[in-house]
Amino acid sequence: MSNTGYLKLWAYASTARYPLEDVAVVVTDADGTAIAMALTDRNGRIAPIAIAVPDKEESQYPNPPEIPYTIVNLYAHARGYEQIYAEGIQIFPDTTTDQELAMVPLAEHPQYFDLNTLYITPPQNL
Repeated sequence: MSNTGYLKLWAYASTARYPLEDVAVVVTDADGTAIAMALTDRNGRIAPIAIAVPDKEESQYPNPPEIPYTIVNLYAHARGYEQIYAEGIQIFPDTTTDQELAMVPLAEHPQYFDLNTLYITPPQNL
């Protein structure tokens, strides 16, 4: 893997869509090994994370022997909000993948103080 793709995100309060600062974000590879950790800024964003991806040439033909992208997972936590787990995020060569994190305030559902929101990205049919 000699190419690079990028992941950037925006964390916001789900109902008002205002940005959330200091959301702790951990990006892992498919095996669960941490690739990056960051805190969102006052705009609810992090600097794009560079991720190693397969060569672009592997995606130029139908039915490639391996998937032509890298799969990562993402965990996000902010005090007073549900935790988010996004599974199967696809990172392509020379491309920036945008991930929105709609964080639900726990005050809306205080009985679910340990609730997690799971987003699963299905694999692409390439």
